[in-house]
Amino acid sequence: MKVLYSAVVAVLFSHVAYAFSPVAKPMATTSLKMSAAPVVSSPADVDWTPSIKSGDRDEIYGPIKQYCEDLHKVVRRPSRTVTCGPIKFGSDHPIVRQTMATTNTADADATIEQVMRCADEGFDLVRITVQGRREANAALKIREGLFKKGYDIPLCADMHFQPKVAMMVAEAVEKIRINPGNFVAGQKDFEEHIYETEEDYFSERQFLVEAMVPLVEKCKELGRCMRIGTNHGSLSSRVLSFYGDTPRGMVESAIEFADICRSMDYHNFVFSMKASNPLVMVQSYRLLAAEMYRLGWDYPLHLGVTEAGEGEDGRMKSAIGIGTLLADGLGDTIRVSLTEDPEFEHGPCNRLAEMAESRLFVHEEAAARQSAVKPYTDTRDITSFSRRQGDLPAQKEEDPIDVRGFLNRDGSVISVVKPEMFSKENAQYLYKDLGCKTAVGMPFKDVATTDSILLRKVPPTSDTDARTAIRRLVEVSMGVIVPAEELEKDPLPNAVALMDLSDAVANEGKLPEGAIRLAVSIDGTEDDETLAKVKDLDPVMCLLSPDDSVSTLHASRRVFELFKSNEINVPVINHFKTTTDDSNELALQLGTKVGSLLADGLGDGVIVEQVGETDNFGVDFLRRTSFSLLQGSRMRNTKTEFVSCPSCGRTLFDLQETTANIQEATGHLPGVTVAVMGCIVNGPGEMADADFGYVGTLPGKVDLYYGKEVVRKSIPNEDAVDALVQLIKDYDMWKDPEPEEEEVTEEEAVAA
Repeated sequence: MKVLYSAVVAVLFSHVAYAFSPVAKPMATTSLKMSAAPVVSSPADVDWTPSIKSGDRDEIYGPIKQYCEDLHKVVRRPSRTVTCGPIKFGSDHPIVRQTMATTNTADADATIEQVMRCADEGFDLVRITVQGRREANAALKIREGLFKKGYDIPLCADMHFQPKVAMMVAEAVEKIRINPGNFVAGQKDFEEHIYETEEDYFSERQFLVEAMVPLVEKCKELGRCMRIGTNHGSLSSRVLSFYGDTPRGMVESAIEFADICRSMDYHNFVFSMKASNPLVMVQSYRLLAAEMYRLGWDYPLHLGVTEAGEGEDGRMKSAIGIGTLLADGLGDTIRVSLTEDPEFEHGPCNRLAEMAESRLFVHEEAAARQSAVKPYTDTRDITSFSRRQGDLPAQKEEDPIDVRGFLNRDGSVISVVKPEMFSKENAQYLYKDLGCKTAVGMPFKDVATTDSILLRKVPPTSDTDARTAIRRLVEVSMGVIVPAEELEKDPLPNAVALMDLSDAVANEGKLPEGAIRLAVSIDGTEDDETLAKVKDLDPVMCLLSPDDSVSTLHASRRVFELFKSNEINVPVINHFKTTTDDSNELALQLGTKVGSLLADGLGDGVIVEQVGETDNFGVDFLRRTSFSLLQGSRMRNTKTEFVSCPSCGRTLFDLQETTANIQEATGHLPGVTVAVMGCIVNGPGEMADADFGYVGTLPGKVDLYYGKEVVRKSIPNEDAVDALVQLIKDYDMWKDPEPEEEEVTEEEAVAA
């Protein structure tokens, strides 16, 4: 808890306006020369960043050259200090942890209590929603109430649609968040507007200037900071028409607002580029960082995956997006947006910040691992996304089984199993844990079935029950990967022999008796010549698990770069090993370490292996977690995708309870995306990737969307879930849940 001395509190309360000490004015960057007191009254007074579409920016500043400080080391991108009350953002300061209150801001007492709980958890800043004058007035009471109770944690007002209200609330809070997509517009407008030329596009800048200038003047006067927070789902009609629903549109929208601030010699602001799709989010932040590098800007970045959801899925998506950027040294403040009470956001938020800190090159151990990676050239293009696609197993005429199902074109999941799991009494349970459907004891693959299994040791040939269970999996095209040395001791028909790459090269990939294909394991320490020999070995897959002595991220990138330069199209499975017994920690580690590769399109799947004496998680849990990673990385959809906002003071229904009800009713529809939005502010926009939307519009009322189109209005809350199900049926995207499988008797299983 951050506590003020009583004497300071008394002084603060002697001022009705609660004006805070003004911040020191940051130095202007060298790319912009200003007078001491610039006056901006029209677009002509703004020093606009040269156009990207005309090519002027490239001509003046040159092409984009970098997006992070170092491609081979984790070094924080240098960013200026931005002051927000008692805290500071920037590369010279620790990463700031923040959250958002879910209470009705107009209820000052409830909001004060929640903000105090958040401060006690360890948050550095809390955002509150401000819809209108009532909430702006309440913000003053909240600030006063917090001071009285000894809390100086800064507050950020979340503003949409209301420039004049933003002026009011600046008197009460330390930070204002504005959304370039709707700060000027008075309502959400998704009608098609055509802006064919730059002249058309630039003609509306007068509205931006008129709305922004008074707020910037107020923030300068009071020493407030600002977040220019672009959302992928709420870009203005103007930006959507000219740039499309793209990361480039997000970046250009934010730059316009920053140009106004900079032209007024106001630099106490940060940027954000949030999206519910982690891949869009990562690309947008990288593109913005790259633009700032070439423009000579150094403003801090606030990171977040918006509408991430709840539970492990929400933590996974957040880790993929936030963790990927932190691993590149980008990010000065973060928020993990979960559909949970804000206090529960601190654990994953703090952990991601801790993980980022531990990877920095300034730490001896991290520096040693990053320096140990052999030299390579990083050729990734951060201005666009493309996924490396490994070649799927090819069927040969002499193959006694179908090998084509060993991997999946949309991303593969490999599960680690142990010999005892194939015993007579356990086999049926193992089939279910692997995601198989069964009929009279026989397993069959389903939409979320493990593609292949890794078996470190095999049951002996004398264990006929176990060998029969394995054979049944092989017969439905599930690969069984076994270390070659184990197969040498006791052959297993149609197995995939796993060898270390060096061993495979030494014996020229010769397979043990009975093996049908080769798989090689790579630890990232191999030299270039050895890695290039993978092409001659032609394995069915590579398991990539970097050695502890090298940086996982950079060693993996090196392997993929060498495969690219040598035209090696072998599928690469990211092999993640863990000792944790905490499911939330697993989601954060997996999302950060493997998700950071998948976010670049590097990898054809994942295998999670528990190491150590104890298995903390079952096969079923790790399988589902692996599929969640692939789905969060926008690779393979095996369940309904939910985009749900984290709730705030604008929410018009119990978001957590409603989301749970919707998940229960619709969670069995792979390939379908359902958005659950508490209000209209970002609802239609954040549903950009969703098939169906459930949006609060009035107290007790819900609108249903198909895409961005409202198709049912003002449905009572108690009827809305059933109406959503009917809507999915109306669009032929519904299927009934499959009945629970009946237990198979031992006699039936044996008879099969």
